[in-house]
Amino acid sequence: MADIARLAGVSASTVSRALAGSPLVAKAKREEILKLARDRGYVVNSTARNLRLQRTQQVSVVIPLGHEAGQPLTDPFFVQMLGHLADEITTRGYGMLLQKILPPMEGWLDRLIGSQRSDGIIVIGQSTEHKALEAAARHYQPLVVWGGHLPRQHYCSVGSDNTGGALRAVSHLLETGRRRIVFLGETTAPEMRQRYEGYVQALAAGPRGTAEPHVVPAHMTPDAAYDAVRAALREGPRFDAVFAATDVIAISAMRAITASGLRVPQDVAVAGYDDVWLATQVTPSLTTVRQDMQRGARTLVDLLFRRIDGEETPSATMPAELVVRESTAPR
Repeated sequence: MADIARLAGVSASTVSRALAGSPLVAKAKREEILKLARDRGYVVNSTARNLRLQRTQQVSVVIPLGHEAGQPLTDPFFVQMLGHLADEITTRGYGMLLQKILPPMEGWLDRLIGSQRSDGIIVIGQSTEHKALEAAARHYQPLVVWGGHLPRQHYCSVGSDNTGGALRAVSHLLETGRRRIVFLGETTAPEMRQRYEGYVQALAAGPRGTAEPHVVPAHMTPDAAYDAVRAALREGPRFDAVFAATDVIAISAMRAITASGLRVPQDVAVAGYDDVWLATQVTPSLTTVRQDMQRGARTLVDLLFRRIDGEETPSATMPAELVVRESTAPR
């Protein structure tokens, strides 16, 4: 390694980082070092390197589903987020270990930390596990969570402005003349609770004649959400708009509304949250609140690696953008 460093005109530590694929080394210099290493038959002993650095070169990505055990990893939100995370983690020269956590939930995070299988943990969604995350954060630093930021929270989180995004979506529905707007979804997980709070705030500021908040409980799986909307349309009270906690729920709502002989958006307008790729593929196209998942994944990984290196990092809340499409066109 010393010979390669001398020929490349850099330090041995720079050579080490370049051979590990670190983006901290400029691309041109990294390629020069890699060529010098190949020409001289240099092979990195990754096992010895990891032992020396006390690193596994792995990141655990965990999805706890205490609030929704039936939600599959094929959910479009998970697919997009995991894809972006895999890209970001791979760029850092690391591998990704994926784990889905189902009830019973007791002790899962402590066991994962104790296994020492990875150098850090990214948790996708707080689910019912806020207390477990709080407890872990007091003694385990390389932990970053995708979710809603809560008051007096100790763990580092990344997420969108759930309350503000929901408020903008519901305010938009009110502006199109809708007055009987229901919230479709569950409110257990912090992100969903914040979206519900934004929905309530928008209705409170609505014009005369705006109906009181009404929740139509719905699981975050397509068939369950479809059944919930069909039942709500049969049993009342009547509504002229739906704000759904996620796009998957919103798309299921549109299917249920159409199957009930009504039209979207003429009879019932529908708005969702996430802006998954399916939102532009359905007919009518779905109005939704966009979370920049690529930016979110990049921020999660950046904060995690800074925490792996011992840095204390603050949480990050990204703006949420309302994307207006056909499903909320004015009547």
